[in-house]
Amino acid sequence: MRIVVTGGAGFIGSHVVDVLTAAGHEVWVVDNLVAGRLDQVAPAARCLVGDVLRPDEWGGEVAGVDVVIHLAAQVSVPYGEAHPQADGATNLLATIAMLQWAEKKGAKEFRFASSAAVYGVPTHLPLDENAPLAPLSFYGKHKEAAEWAVRHYCLTHGMAGVVLRLANVYGPRQRDEGEGAVVAAFAGRLAHGEPAIIHGDGGQSRDFVYVGDVADAFAARLGQLSVQGLTANIGTGRPTTILALWRSMARLAGAEPAAVRYGSARAGDIRDSVLSAERAKADLEFIPKTDIETGLRETLAYFRREFGR
Repeated sequence: MRIVVTGGAGFIGSHVVDVLTAAGHEVWVVDNLVAGRLDQVAPAARCLVGDVLRPDEWGGEVAGVDVVIHLAAQVSVPYGEAHPQADGATNLLATIAMLQWAEKKGAKEFRFASSAAVYGVPTHLPLDENAPLAPLSFYGKHKEAAEWAVRHYCLTHGMAGVVLRLANVYGPRQRDEGEGAVVAAFAGRLAHGEPAIIHGDGGQSRDFVYVGDVADAFAARLGQLSVQGLTANIGTGRPTTILALWRSMARLAGAEPAAVRYGSARAGDIRDSVLSAERAKADLEFIPKTDIETGLRETLAYFRREFGR
């Protein structure tokens, strides 16, 4: 298959490209390189530097397309609160632009990276896809609107629309910003010999899912889904508190006792967020293979290589 991956030089995107090229697909990466790095992209992929808001400016280089995997995004909730128009342009309008471009190029499937942020404060745990959507931020609201655009446009234009709502993704190549970036922030502090900064009491819990497993989900059953599409959570269903995460990472890094500085809880932070991935298991055969200790070891090893400690 010929597959276009937007944001394919970034954290999650580069891992998706690894999986796709290893499977023998022809992969085109589109990235504006604001957060992405070309040295993270598998050599077998072809790269274009371009803006997903204006795909017609670069899209002529790509002939017919089978699948578009749209990962390019603005990922910082605080940035979205401070710059809602920019967040809306990148996370909503660019998604619509890519949907129109994908249809024009003859794509049969469009996969979109959404977020657990669309749920807001959970009504129950673990959250399934039928939980009410009540996002607390511009980021979450724009992701929710983009989900609707994917489902609507794909259904009316004969493409399979696949929306994957990601839990807190972590792993090698992550930057210490955006949704779920606490693992990268902790890894960076350990690499520099600095204490953790925890907002609140550290008892808040998250569903941490390893980036390699997320990449497998984006690559699963490509071209096999109907035009009815799919909306599915991608997580582990297992909670980890922020304080327990820090202590585990410090132990694995050999940095015990683990020093912590506590700060004020951040406005809008959700206390607990855990996703049920039963639908993804049934429809994508998605089963996360990487336990959190293994994933944290891989992440810490990457940061040691990056920072030379």
